[in-house]
Amino acid sequence: MPFRSPYPDVEIPDVTLYDLLFTSLTEEDLERPLTIDGSSGAETSYAELRDQVNAIAGALAARGVGQGDVVALHSPNSPAFVATFHGILRAGGTATTVGAMATGKEIATQLEDSGARLLMTVSPLLDAVREAAALVGLADDKIIVLDGADAFESLTDLIAENRPAPEVSVDPSTDLAVLPYSSGTTGRPKGVMLTHRNLVANVAQAAELLGVRRDDNLLAVLPFYHIYGMTVLLNLAILKRASLVTMPRFDLPEFLRIIQDRRCNFVFIAPPIAVALAKHPLVDEFDLSVVSSVFSGGAPLDGEVGGAVARRLGCSVRQGYGMTEMSPVSQLIPAGRDDIPLASVGVTVPNMECMLQDPATREEIPVPESGVSAPGELCCKGPNVMPGYLNNPEATSLTIDDDGWLHTGDIGTVSAEGVVTLIDRLKELIKYKGYQVAPAELESTLLTHELIADAAVIAGYDTEGEEVPKAFVVLQEGAQLTEQEVMDFVAARVAPYKKVRQVVMIEAIPKSASGKILRKELRGA
Repeated sequence: MPFRSPYPDVEIPDVTLYDLLFTSLTEEDLERPLTIDGSSGAETSYAELRDQVNAIAGALAARGVGQGDVVALHSPNSPAFVATFHGILRAGGTATTVGAMATGKEIATQLEDSGARLLMTVSPLLDAVREAAALVGLADDKIIVLDGADAFESLTDLIAENRPAPEVSVDPSTDLAVLPYSSGTTGRPKGVMLTHRNLVANVAQAAELLGVRRDDNLLAVLPFYHIYGMTVLLNLAILKRASLVTMPRFDLPEFLRIIQDRRCNFVFIAPPIAVALAKHPLVDEFDLSVVSSVFSGGAPLDGEVGGAVARRLGCSVRQGYGMTEMSPVSQLIPAGRDDIPLASVGVTVPNMECMLQDPATREEIPVPESGVSAPGELCCKGPNVMPGYLNNPEATSLTIDDDGWLHTGDIGTVSAEGVVTLIDRLKELIKYKGYQVAPAELESTLLTHELIADAAVIAGYDTEGEEVPKAFVVLQEGAQLTEQEVMDFVAARVAPYKKVRQVVMIEAIPKSASGKILRKELRGA
């Protein structure tokens, strides 16, 4: 039998995302700061931001953006992103968010595939946008530069028109709210179709378990253009009437300063930031005593690293799991559940059902009466699961089977109490002499070495062309360690077939904005 959340199902309102987040604002809510610019401290209240959202929606409608039209948003985190994102949705449009680091060709591919009719960006990213526009034939009058640039309309121009938001008739169950693109770490990026109901559902599913409160200051360094930042930070914070302290990009000294100076008590991170918090000496130079909760997502967080962060900062550290295709959260460690191991991804959120499936036989793996199950591929159903990939029925059918189960491609176990622990990606498991070796396990082992700052493991090849575990290692500044010493360290801590057999010292591990290791960039090294 499939397993569900230990928590009861929650009510999922049949409304648009805008209606969920903004129509129930009280007079007291309106005066609160919704966004705080981390660098300057400038605040935008809930009232100001709601008015900006409506004005942007009106201006977009005057430019022909209507129900179902796709608008590309290409920007790092800022208060302007928040207003623009929700302005697009309030106009009845669909926001396709573009990674801030995307190249001109990557932007062009997304514009063409999504059918975006308008692109909104910021001046530091304009060169890449112009390259993309030239490739797809997008005219300058279809580009809006939020912070202003010569010959382009700005966000100030749009808001100054003071147009009323249009009347739109959006069906939350079928109309698309957002069209994010998968990271492409396992193939060509695909447009993930997410409806208003998908996003509303996932905010409702995660809201109480996550533990965000009205008076919290949430540090928003994880990008809003990624589904993790979009749902767990941006939308959930608004629902709970918390304040978002925005950072456009991660920089450790600035990150620590903003936590200290802006009193950020709830910090959302990806695992690479956790490694820095656990090991970097700079952390001791700042007063981080305000931090009560750190939540990690986007990629697996090693339990040892998370525990080190908790001890160093004197706070709660938790993590969760999800996919863009699930809006994204399917599992998390709820607030106050210190009994759930940090190495796990927690329990299933309400209104979902999951199962583990043997990847070879496709047979369901039963939930044990006690202890932990055999490993299998995690499969999920729920109101937060996408209807499919844009214009890609083949990819959709490979991900969602005929019975409606979304196959995550992640291998994990489930305990009798419903706690899910992920082992690794199905496609990333290394086959060594018939044994399966999980890169994540070896990466966790490597990170316990005090001289290793970061690590990644992929399948290398021996002289006979057989797969072997190959480690890429980043040393702490000034540290010295040989490849053999690295291999000896791991060999003393794992089964013989799991030993690292090749080591490469590098300056940095390539990672996506969400913190996932870009293994494809390591395979040629």
